[in-house]
Amino acid sequence: MAAQLDGRRALVTGGGTGIGRACAAALAAAGADVTVFGRREAPLRAMVEAGLARRFVVGDVRAPDLSAEFDILVNAAGVARSAPFLRSDVALWREMLDVNLMGAVAVTRAVLPGMLERRNGRVIHIASTASLRGYAYTSAYAASKHALLGFVRSLAIECATRGVTVNAVCPGFTDTDIVAESVANIVARTGRSAEEAAAELARFNPQGRLVRPEEVASAVLFLASDAASAVNGQAIAVDGGETQ
Repeated sequence: MAAQLDGRRALVTGGGTGIGRACAAALAAAGADVTVFGRREAPLRAMVEAGLARRFVVGDVRAPDLSAEFDILVNAAGVARSAPFLRSDVALWREMLDVNLMGAVAVTRAVLPGMLERRNGRVIHIASTASLRGYAYTSAYAASKHALLGFVRSLAIECATRGVTVNAVCPGFTDTDIVAESVANIVARTGRSAEEAAAELARFNPQGRLVRPEEVASAVLFLASDAASAVNGQAIAVDGGETQ
């Protein structure tokens, strides 16, 4: 895949940490010219200094200011909050929808015109198994991720004859800071130990473990390659078999 991605310009949102960081590193290793985008400068700058990205842009996906053109978009920016439905207020719902759905819409609007003009592009959104099923105490998050998948599938049809593919990767619980926050919430809510809380999340995966960010990045790398030119409008689960 290195030769296939040589010189391709890739934008990775949420590229300073977690799944976004792993995706940026994998694309760079495959020869892509990677720009990482996010709200915090320090982790983005660290990516460039480590040679895992060529440049960085500080910003918010809900209002991206992007002047460069890209061949590959990996939208890994997102937020996750958990609460019982009756304690999920309007502010929580708006945050989930604003970032997880409308952030994806905004950043896609920013890069898609150039892809369509060149008739070449890969749009890859990091969704979640919450796009494919429900989980207790995550109604707002799951709704936002279901909406994201609907956006992916509809846009994929619009772009199907114009040289651009649009897909989603749907990880199960992954070993990232977001899951670490979920573990902390379980500990605070139930009084369980951190180990017990982590095991509670890992049990959703038939393999009995958390997914590694690098495993998600491998699926993204495939979708970004020429080998995936006929893969369009798909939700590829990386979850050890949870949603089969």
